[in-house]
Amino acid sequence: QVQLVESGGGSVQSGGSLTLSCTVSGYTIGRPCVAWFRQAPGKEREEVASIDRANRPYYGDFVKGRFTISEDDSRDTLYLQMNSLKPEDTAMYYCAARDIGSCHRSLNAYVYWGQGTQVTVSS
Repeated sequence: QVQLVESGGGSVQSGGSLTLSCTVSGYTIGRPCVAWFRQAPGKEREEVASIDRANRPYYGDFVKGRFTISEDDSRDTLYLQMNSLKPEDTAMYYCAARDIGSCHRSLNAYVYWGQGTQVTVSS
């Protein structure tokens, strides 16, 4: 069973940067699609970025070049580098994984979820 553990959240001022990390363990065949989602109070959970087994990234429209998803050489740690943060980026950020290597836009396609890490951006 895939296990995901996020870290790196915190508080930052508008325009600042944060890097989130997600350790991925328990997969047996190949690293599955892994994604970052976020959920702000009173809003639906939305996809921030994802990366498939072939290392192809996808970004939500609101990212607009500010965030970068990457992984380490062992493919066991996923990163989300967030620059030019805005107050509207404030949310709980979750790492999620599918059972297979390809990604999907629907959050219902993701089977495994981390506990989340809070990001707060002040103006």
